[in-house]
Amino acid sequence: MNRGFSLVELSIVLVILGLLTGGILAGQSLIRASELRAVSTEYQRYAAAVNTFRDKYFAIPGDMSSATSFWGKNATDCNAHSGSAATPGTCNGNGDGAITDAAGAGLTGERFQFWKQLSLAGLIEGTYTGLAGSGGANHTIIGTNGPSSKLGSGGWTVVTSVSPFVGNTTFYAGEYLNHLRFGAASATGASHTALLKPEEAWNIDTKMDDGKPATGRIIAMYWNNLCSAADDGTHSELDLVASYRLTDSTPQCALNFTKAF
Repeated sequence: MNRGFSLVELSIVLVILGLLTGGILAGQSLIRASELRAVSTEYQRYAAAVNTFRDKYFAIPGDMSSATSFWGKNATDCNAHSGSAATPGTCNGNGDGAITDAAGAGLTGERFQFWKQLSLAGLIEGTYTGLAGSGGANHTIIGTNGPSSKLGSGGWTVVTSVSPFVGNTTFYAGEYLNHLRFGAASATGASHTALLKPEEAWNIDTKMDDGKPATGRIIAMYWNNLCSAADDGTHSELDLVASYRLTDSTPQCALNFTKAF
């Protein structure tokens, strides 16, 4: 004779399923929290590496005008530079204190030699091409010409902005100077596609800075009612009293760690 499950048995199964589901969700939350902490750790590691490089070589990586004297030149990408050919070799910068883009897609640029020279100096892990990606003069390919992050598809790039930067439809106005930028990959530009939920960006900003998207040393991207909200009702690149849009549960933010070195 066929016998079905009793109510007690069904209840036990439902309890077990509930515990398993709760455990999975809790585990995912813990993993995400660990990834968010990694962003702060990565930034601190790269900022420290740059300062160590500058103390040792009296120059900023990528911008260093005598880099080929230490690591040889990449004869394919910068044959006219001084020094002997070496593999992998590097290319010199112009020594003006700013980090510039490549001349075009696939070419050497200070923005990309920055990571390569930090690696050649033994200050960061990874191997980097020192060349712009195929998408343009500032195209960052995460893991190839710039470092990846432990947080999902995130990556880092380095940028110099004129000071004071007047702002635009993506960036708040402010003093960015030489800074590190964190976000997801772009098909043609730097790694600044939105990756973080506003609450996640707020979490990082609060722990490391002032918790505000438009002020301090961490400045968020995508101000126009995406990553941040205008507390005074007016969205603008000059709206320095904005706050993170914590009610939005979708990835809307990338972060600029300004005045990093």
